[in-house]
Amino acid sequence: MSAAYELHQAPSAADLAQDLADWVAGRLAEDLARRGQALLVVSGGSTPVPFFEALRTRPLDWSRVTITLADERWVSRDDQRSNELLVRAHLLQGPVASAKWVSLTTADESPALGCETVEWRLKQLPWPATVTVLGMGGDGHTASLFPVADERVWRQWAALPTRCMPVGAPAEPNVPVPRISLTPSCLLDARALVVHATGAAKWPLWQRAEHGGECHALPIRFVLAQQAVPVHLFYSGS
Repeated sequence: MSAAYELHQAPSAADLAQDLADWVAGRLAEDLARRGQALLVVSGGSTPVPFFEALRTRPLDWSRVTITLADERWVSRDDQRSNELLVRAHLLQGPVASAKWVSLTTADESPALGCETVEWRLKQLPWPATVTVLGMGGDGHTASLFPVADERVWRQWAALPTRCMPVGAPAEPNVPVPRISLTPSCLLDARALVVHATGAAKWPLWQRAEHGGECHALPIRFVLAQQAVPVHLFYSGS
């Protein structure tokens, strides 16, 4: 497999964040003009923070934009490990505070117990997503789709008709808490997919994904293994 995607590069992570903010804002503006609303799916972690801070300065009618996450750690919303807390602190500020925010957590004790409620919330959203922005972990995971030893597990995930699924706590160095994740089919329900990656180590990892192999071993491959949704890699080696 040598997958088709569009590469966007910048000399620094800071420059890349500005470029990605411009690009995403442009896509959101197009959808707002075309259908009167837009849906943005974002990811957590440290990489998107400068992107969030750049995007929140872009002039859009944010009241007509819905924002949710690709995945979430099953912790309270004020826990420092919460992706929602990160998004609220760095993106949902100023004019962006008027956007409709859709949380992926509930008060239930586990993701398995909360999935039904989150599924209902997700079904109300204006799919397809205008843009889904994904990250890529050092082990090749994206959202909370982590490498698994058994290919049958990945096939089960890929076949799920639901929009979300519970995920067990991953091994360290990932934060070892249970998760909830959008399913592969939901992540692909988008007008465009972005993979936002920084650091020299991410380029050889991406090349491994680009040149084929099993998705269960390197989950980011599922983004490149499909041809229905355009893929954009925003990458900086710094």
